Amino acid sequence: MTKRIVVCGDDFGMNADIDEGMIALVAMGRLSAVSCLAQGPTLAANAPRLAVLDADIGLHINFTEAMDASDAGLPSLSGLILRAYARRLELAWVDQRLARQFDAFEAAFGRAPDYVDGHQHVHQLPIIRERLLLLLKQRYGASMPWVRQTAPGMLCGIPLKESIKARIIGALGAGEFGRQARQAGLRSNRRLLGVYGFEGGKRRYADLLQNWLFNARDGDLLMCHPAKDCQDGSAMARQRQAEYDVLASPKLGDWLAANGMRIARLSAVPAGAEARPGVTPRRQAAAS
Repeated sequence: MTKRIVVCGDDFGMNADIDEGMIALVAMGRLSAVSCLAQGPTLAANAPRLAVLDADIGLHINFTEAMDASDAGLPSLSGLILRAYARRLELAWVDQRLARQFDAFEAAFGRAPDYVDGHQHVHQLPIIRERLLLLLKQRYGASMPWVRQTAPGMLCGIPLKESIKARIIGALGAGEFGRQARQAGLRSNRRLLGVYGFEGGKRRYADLLQNWLFNARDGDLLMCHPAKDCQDGSAMARQRQAEYDVLASPKLGDWLAANGMRIARLSAVPAGAEARPGVTPRRQAAAS
C-alpha cells in the first residue's frame, strides 16, 4: 500500500519570497499543507491566491516573532519555554494573542483553519496548549481543526545533531499535548520529520530529505521552510531557497516513488486512518 505523507511549509505570510515559494510548490503538488502567520505582513495580500489551491491551510500560532508594532516585548523562545514550564504565563495574555491570531486568519481566508500548529512549536508548551485546546473546543465545537504532533519520527541515518534537536522538540511537550488533544477528540499527524539546523545548502538538504522519506511512515508530517527568488541575502534566506530548489526538483518524485510514498492532505485521509496523537510506535530506530 502506498504510504501518505503530509509535506507542510511553515511561515506563509512572513514575506513575499516565502509566499511565492509555497504557492509554487503547492501548485506542483509538492506541498499538501501550508502554515500561516496570521499577522504576517504579506498574508492578507497573498491569502486569496493560496486559498484556491489544493492544500490544507493552517494557523501557525506565534508567541515569539514580532510581526507588527503590537508585538513589541515578545519573549525569546527560551524565555517563553521557561515561563511556560514555571507556569508564569498570564492566561489573559495567552488568550488575547490566540484570539487575535484566529480572528486574523478567519478574516484573511473567510473560514476556520484546517489545522493548527506553532511557530517554533510553541503550541505544545504548558498553558499555551491548554488554552489553545479550550479555544478550539469553544470556537469550533465538533468541527475542530487537526493539530500538529511534534514527536520525532524514525531517525535511522539522521545525523546526531539533527536527531538530538528532533528529540528535544518532542520532549518539550509532544507527549502531553498529544494526550490532551486525543482526549479532546482532535486528529493529528502521526510523527514529525524535517527537523535540522537550517544550514548546509542544497546538497545537505537533499541528503536529509532522502533519509526522512526513507524513515517516513503512513501519516507522518514533514515540515519545511522554503522560499523562492529570495531577495534577502541572509544565511536563513539562502537555506530557504535551497529547500525550495530541492523540493521543486524532479528528483523528489523519484525519491517518493522509491519509498512507496505520496504527498497527501491530512484532511483528505479518512478519520481513524492515521495514528493517534501521542501514541508511541512499538519500535524506533536509534539515532545514527
